[in-house]
Amino acid sequence: MSGMGKTGAARGRPRAFDRDAALAAATRLFWERGFEATSVGELTEAMGIRPGSLYAAFGDKRALFEEVVHAYRRSPVGAFIGRALQEEPTAHRAFARILREAAAVYPDPSHPAGCLVISAATNVTAQDAGVATFLRGLREANLTAFRDRLRTAQREGELPSGADPAALAGYFAAVVQGMSQRARDGADAAELTAVAELAMAVWPAHAPDGPAAPG
Repeated sequence: MSGMGKTGAARGRPRAFDRDAALAAATRLFWERGFEATSVGELTEAMGIRPGSLYAAFGDKRALFEEVVHAYRRSPVGAFIGRALQEEPTAHRAFARILREAAAVYPDPSHPAGCLVISAATNVTAQDAGVATFLRGLREANLTAFRDRLRTAQREGELPSGADPAALAGYFAAVVQGMSQRARDGADAAELTAVAELAMAVWPAHAPDGPAAPG
């Protein structure tokens, strides 16, 4: 009897799985197809788990997606914008680096093209509108970080007093989002690097007798 009990317990025990590997598989699916077009069945097949394990480990599909996005934003592929803003000594260098790295990251064939946060909520239904709102909030946070960095640059004299930090932040956000979409449409790193270089040409210049151009 005791042997049968142990066998029954073993059979009833949930199958162990590699959570990080399962999350990586879910990330790839959401990144390739978007939230709406990715079914729970496709997720569980790619993750190598049963639906019950998905719900037990991650919650529902939306909760899994949000965990995927947060993990993505901590990864080198998803964190390059924040790193550039924090690490570069001037705003000019920070934005040049953001665009240069976007040109390399977005078309990289080792992962789906573009940016997960920019593209994953296309064509969501009304019942999943919260997903679109969630991603929009993350994009707005990036825009706010852009504005803050540019306003600081203006206070410190890097940008001329006549520059408009809010408009410049919106411009760079639009360029980054456009580069993501171009990558999804097949643009390669060379094309996107050319876009990045052209985009930086709008950087506001000081008058000839003003501060030196940023490095």
